Amino acid sequence: MKDLRLNAIREVLSSSAVANQDELRRKLRRRGIEVTQATLSRDIHELQLSKGPGGYSLPNGHRNTTAATVEDDSPPSFAEMIESFALRARQAMNQVVVATVMGGAQPVAAALDYEGWPEVLGTVAGDDTVLIICADPKRAAEVEAKIKVMLDS
Repeated sequence: MKDLRLNAIREVLSSSAVANQDELRRKLRRRGIEVTQATLSRDIHELQLSKGPGGYSLPNGHRNTTAATVEDDSPPSFAEMIESFALRARQAMNQVVVATVMGGAQPVAAALDYEGWPEVLGTVAGDDTVLIICADPKRAAEVEAKIKVMLDS
C-alpha cells in the first residue's frame, strides 16, 4: 500500500501543482487513497519533496509547468470542502441538511457562505451537521441536487 501511495504522490505532483498537504490529501482521496496528515508528512519527507512558492515539487524538479507558480490565497471552494468533509445531503422542506465528518460542518458552511449562492439565505453549522436555509422547497431541491453532484464526483 505504501508503494502505491508514494507512486500516486509522484503522479499527482508530476501532473499538477499542489500548494499544501491538504490539497495533496484531497487529490489522493480522489484516487481512492485515504491518508492521514502524519502519514502524508512522512511520505513527503521520504520522497524528499521540496516546497516553493508554486507548491510541492519532486526532487528532480518535475512539476506541471502550466500550473500557477504563485500560491492562491483564496479560501477553499465549497466543492473542495464538500469533497473533503461532506458525507451526504438531504432536503427537508426549504432546508438542506448536510452531514459531515466530525469537525467538518463549519468549514463547509463558511465556504458556502463565501460563495454566496443566490438560492441560499443562510447556513447554521454544528460540529458534524450543516443546515442550509433556502427561500422555498424548489430552491432547496436545487441546492441538494448541486451538492449531490459534488458528492458523486
